[in-house]
Amino acid sequence: MDLRHLFGHHQPGDRRAAAWPGLLAVAAATAVAFGVAHLVPALNPSTVAVVLGALAANLGLHRPLLHAGTHVASHRLLRIAVVLLGLQLALPQLVDLGLAGLGVVVATVAVTFFGTRLIGRLLGIPRARSLLIATGFSICGASAVAAMSDVADGDEDDTAVAIALVTLCGSLAIVLLPLLRGPLGLDPSDFGRWVGASVHDVGQTVATANRVPGALTTAVVVKLSRVVLLAPLVAGVGLVARRRASAAAPGGSRRAPVVPLFVVGFLAAIAVSSTDVLPAEVLAVAKEVQVVLLVAALVGLGTGIHVSTLRRTGGRALVLALLSWVLVGATAYAGVLLVRT
Repeated sequence: MDLRHLFGHHQPGDRRAAAWPGLLAVAAATAVAFGVAHLVPALNPSTVAVVLGALAANLGLHRPLLHAGTHVASHRLLRIAVVLLGLQLALPQLVDLGLAGLGVVVATVAVTFFGTRLIGRLLGIPRARSLLIATGFSICGASAVAAMSDVADGDEDDTAVAIALVTLCGSLAIVLLPLLRGPLGLDPSDFGRWVGASVHDVGQTVATANRVPGALTTAVVVKLSRVVLLAPLVAGVGLVARRRASAAAPGGSRRAPVVPLFVVGFLAAIAVSSTDVLPAEVLAVAKEVQVVLLVAALVGLGTGIHVSTLRRTGGRALVLALLSWVLVGATAYAGVLLVRT
C-alpha cells in the first residue's frame, strides 16, 4: 500500500509528474493550432486552440489522466502569458497616442465595461460571469478574463464561457471588420484606431489590422494602450470586492485580493519595458513565448467548455457577448470620428 495515498499526502514531484501527460497533450494541440492557422490564414491560433480543447472535452478525449496538466496550462501558463504581455507595453506609447487618442481608449473601455455589466444585470446573468465577459470585451480578451478571474468570485464554468465568447467574437472581427471599412468611410489610419480600440485579443487585433495595408502600427499602439488599463480595472474591482466582503462578514479571515500577484508582475514587466534595459532581441523572443503560452493556455481553457453547460446557461451569455461586441465597436467608431474631426 502507498502510504502517501493513505494520508492524502503528495510530494511536489508527484504533482509535477501527474501534470506531464496533460501538458504533453496541450503541447501537441498547441502545435496543431499553429499549424491549422498557418494553413488557413483566416483562422487565428487562439480560436483553433479553444475549439480543440472544447472538442477534446465534449468527445470524451479529456481523460482524468490529462486533467492536472490542462489545469496547469489554463491557470499557470495563462498567468505567465499575462506577465509577459507587459513586456510588449511601454509608457511612452501613451505619450505617442496623445490626449485625444487616450481619451478614446479610456471612454471605450469604460462604456463597454459598465454597459456590459448593466446589460448583464438586465438579462439576469450571474454577477461573476457578467463581470468576466465585460472585462474580456472591454480590455484584451482571454488575458483580461484570466486577470479578473481571481477577484470575480466565480467558478471555472464562468471563466470558460467568457473565454469562449470573447474568442468567438474576436475571431469574427478578423473577417467582418475589414469588410466594414469601406462602408464606414475609414482610411487605413482610422481603421487601425478602430481595430485597436475594439478588437479584444492582441493577436486578433494584429490579424484584423494586417488585412488593411497601413493600419497595423496604429492598431497595435492603440490596442496596447488599452491593455495598460487592465491593472487599474482589476484593482478597482478587487477593492470593491474586498469592501463588500468586509461589510458582509466584518470578522471574516478570507479577503478578496485587490490585485492578484501575477497582475503585479504584469505591471513590473511594463516598468521594465519602459526603461529600455532589455535588448530588442529579448523582447522579440518574449513576445513569441507569450503568444505560444497564451495559445497553450487556451487549449486548457477550452477543455472546460462543455456543451451541456453552454446549453444550460450560455444562451443569455451569448446575447450579452454579442451586445457587448456591438457596444465596443460602436463606441470605438464614434471615438475615432470625434478625434478625426
